[in-house]
Amino acid sequence: MANSRPSKRHKINRGEDDYMPGNILEIELHNFMTFDYLKCKPGPRLNLVIGPNGSGKSSLVCAIALGLCGEPQLLGRATSIQAFVKRGEDSGHIKITLRGDHKEEQITIMRKINTSNKSEWVLNGNIVPKKDVAETIQRFNIQVNNLTQFLPQDRVCEFAKLTPVQLLEETEKAVGDPQLPEQHRALIDKSRALKHVELSLEKNEGTLNQLKERNAELEKDVERVRQRDELLAKAESMKKKLPWLRYDMKQAEYREAKEREKAAAKELEKVAKLLNELKEPIKKQKEEKAALDAKCKKANNRISDNAKKRMELMEKENQLEVELQGKYKEMDELRKQEENRQQKLKQAREELAAAELELENLNPYEPPKDEIHRLREGIVELDYSANQARQNKSQAESEIKHKKFSLIKCKERLMEMNNKSTKCLHALRKSGVERIFDAYKWVQEHRDEFHKEVYGPVLVEVNVSDQSHAGYLEGQVAWYTWKSFITQDPRDRDFLVNNLRNYDVPVLNYTGHDSRREPPPEISADMRALGINSRLDQIFDAPVAVKEVLISQSNLDHSFIGSKETDQKADGVPKLGITSLWTPENHYHWSKSRYGNHVSAVVEQVQRPQLLLNNLNVRDIEDLSSEERELHEHIASLEESLKKFQDEERSFVNQAANLRKQLENIRLEAQNKQKERQAIVRRTEQKKSKLKSMEEQDDLDTELAKLVDQATKCNIQRLHNAIKIKDLLVEAAGYRRSFAEQRMAFIEFDAKIGEAEASLKQHENIALQASSHFNNSKKEAEECRQKLTDLLNYAKSIARLTPDLEKEFLEMPTTIEELEAAIQDTTSQANSILFVNNNILEQYEARQRQIEDLAKKLDADKKESTRCLAELDNIKGKWLPTLRNLVAQINETFSQNFQQMAVAGEVSLDEHDMDFDQFGIHIKVKFRESGQLEVLSAHHQSGGERSVSTIVYLVSLQDLTNCPFRVVDEINQGMDPINERKMFQQLVRAASKPNTPQCFLLTPKLLPDLQYSEACSILNVMNGPWIEQPSKVWTAGDRWSIITGHVGEAVC
Repeated sequence: MANSRPSKRHKINRGEDDYMPGNILEIELHNFMTFDYLKCKPGPRLNLVIGPNGSGKSSLVCAIALGLCGEPQLLGRATSIQAFVKRGEDSGHIKITLRGDHKEEQITIMRKINTSNKSEWVLNGNIVPKKDVAETIQRFNIQVNNLTQFLPQDRVCEFAKLTPVQLLEETEKAVGDPQLPEQHRALIDKSRALKHVELSLEKNEGTLNQLKERNAELEKDVERVRQRDELLAKAESMKKKLPWLRYDMKQAEYREAKEREKAAAKELEKVAKLLNELKEPIKKQKEEKAALDAKCKKANNRISDNAKKRMELMEKENQLEVELQGKYKEMDELRKQEENRQQKLKQAREELAAAELELENLNPYEPPKDEIHRLREGIVELDYSANQARQNKSQAESEIKHKKFSLIKCKERLMEMNNKSTKCLHALRKSGVERIFDAYKWVQEHRDEFHKEVYGPVLVEVNVSDQSHAGYLEGQVAWYTWKSFITQDPRDRDFLVNNLRNYDVPVLNYTGHDSRREPPPEISADMRALGINSRLDQIFDAPVAVKEVLISQSNLDHSFIGSKETDQKADGVPKLGITSLWTPENHYHWSKSRYGNHVSAVVEQVQRPQLLLNNLNVRDIEDLSSEERELHEHIASLEESLKKFQDEERSFVNQAANLRKQLENIRLEAQNKQKERQAIVRRTEQKKSKLKSMEEQDDLDTELAKLVDQATKCNIQRLHNAIKIKDLLVEAAGYRRSFAEQRMAFIEFDAKIGEAEASLKQHENIALQASSHFNNSKKEAEECRQKLTDLLNYAKSIARLTPDLEKEFLEMPTTIEELEAAIQDTTSQANSILFVNNNILEQYEARQRQIEDLAKKLDADKKESTRCLAELDNIKGKWLPTLRNLVAQINETFSQNFQQMAVAGEVSLDEHDMDFDQFGIHIKVKFRESGQLEVLSAHHQSGGERSVSTIVYLVSLQDLTNCPFRVVDEINQGMDPINERKMFQQLVRAASKPNTPQCFLLTPKLLPDLQYSEACSILNVMNGPWIEQPSKVWTAGDRWSIITGHVGEAVC
């Protein structure tokens, strides 16, 4: 019966290779998700992709979607493409080969991806933009975003959640007829637009009626308002004339001002002409006066030059006179000097004789050589002794410096240890002893009141040399012991208990070594063989009292320490009588039952130390304190020796200084004697030289002759100067006569010019008055013109003159007073018209405009409604019959498929008149005979039943869908074996039909004894490190049928 039905879609002929256009021929993956490399060649019909979970089946689905322009979001796995690159790699690619329109045509699409979230598209070996690849895919109607064509594993549940409306949209897209979804979308848009227009029509009609009713009520009041507005408009027209009247009056004033300005200008021009006539002769007289003044100045300059020359000659005369008088004085001086020279020569000879006599009488001086030698030897001995004392002092200072450096280091070490004490106290406070610092401080402040030494807290007094043992000791000793203080006298114990009562610290009293206590066992050879090398009492240092208390309190001398080797041989430890053992990882404690004598063991993990992280070496503190005292004593002794050496050095230096002083006195005495003799010798030589120079002086007569000759020359020069002065005086008298004549003429011209200038001044005053009168007139005219312009601009701003306005102005009063009175009367008449609402006219007119606009909009909306309705009917006439026929065909196939599975089902179209956005497809199924057909949903069917319904619906679309392939990922999950077998038979039956698209069904397993056909291809996905060799056998052929030819008939 099914074969007799007409074809539901255009038949696409398969080629000789059994592939249809758009089928996937090959899939190649590189560094994609779980795959390093994959090459897959699917068959043309039903491809069963089988493999265990995690082997990469869904990776194949992702590759198909992403390689064919799909976005990562539609897979439901990741939001970016970089998430699909295999972990540890930077890039990968997807390569899909599609069947073209004929066998020889193959279309290769490659998408290269990388971890930078970028993609590169290659179409048939050429790099192209994504839109070119999308056009190629659209050519074959491949829709990876349509759930009826492409249903990945992570979106299987979404198909069951599709609403009837969404299911209809997906079905319209899947049938391959692009007009159906476009027509549906157009119907939805047009129906919404029609509803919007109808609502607008209804609303606007009501509004229009209301506006008309309200305007009808206001018409009487509007008429009164219009009368009032007419009166006010008339008053406003009168007000427009008022500035033009003021402008006309001001224009007359401006004309009068211009006339006054012209008269003043003529008067100013007349006065200026007369003034120029007076200025011309004055100008000529001033030019003549200037010429005379120049002559006077020239004559005066000659007089000045003559006087200057006479002054220079007079100055030379005075200088010659002074020089002559000097020569006469020199002559007198020469005569006096000759007399004095003879007296000085006599005196010099006498002084020279006395000096020579004194030099002869001076005895030679011999220094005391023996005394000098004795003093120098004493100085050498004392300097040597002082150097020895200085070396001893330097050595003592160096040693003191070294000891002080050692003392500083010792103090720093003690300070560091004290800081460690602080760290221990911090550790105790952190462990819960809040007031341990206060207790420690109190003990330190009252140490002088104790009878014996007091120790504590115990943690401060204990030092573990090997930090790896700290955890053992801390685990063995009770926590309260670490915060305890230890006394050695009962009185000190009572004193501490009374005063430390509020500090939460115990006080333990050490009374001395207990002789009754058994001696600790020695480390035997058997113990060493098990890796036991020491006891807990041997791994730390502390004062005797502290150590004894810890041993007695915590039994440290009977607790042993082993190695990792001991952990392996721990079973043999109890045989050696050991009850407590510590190893790097465990603490073993053995106890013997009192009743059965059997031994039981407790093993605990060694905890990390919390307190013994910054413990101290008390012995080191005591040693450092002792070293500090010794250094202080040694430094004091060295400082005493240094003082002794300093005194010795000072004594030797003082003695040597005294001897040097005596030697210096002898040397000074010898120098004085020598200087005295040298002074007498120099004095004698000086007197001889002086006497010789005095004897060699020039002769007096020669000097006098020279002076007389010089005096004669001066007198001759004075005579020549007197003659020159006489000539200059004669020349000066002539210059003065000429200057006097020219000066008189200059004074006469100056008087005439003064009289002319006085007359000119009077006329200038007249001209200034005329100019001032002209300027005032001009200013007045300009001010009048400016006011006129302002009035004109104001009048124009109020109203520009037009022929109509001029006619109105002619009917109005012609004076300002009459016009203002008319304006007031008209305004009063208008104000006498009263009404309640002042804005009534504006409201009426605005509402009238709204009425007109609404009327136009109503007409437009009615036309738009008619047009939309016609378009809707036209599109609906094409879409709805096609859709009904399509749903009927789907229902027929769907019902037959369900009947073959011994269940019932139907597909119906849910129509909603003109609400095209509410149209949908209802899938109704019944899996039990007693049940009713129910709409497919999560509320009525189980997961397996929904999966069966989904796959049957997809199979029902195959005869109607014009798509090259379909992908369904793990649809059989959750199905019971019966439904899964039925589902599989439906898929095999559909795949065997000639016009069925290529199908990919992914599943981790298949039921046994399923019925296969030649249309089935099985693709096994196997992944792992040892898959390379077996994969070569699988990749040699094209399909499962070729593999079966090699290995015989396969039974699945």
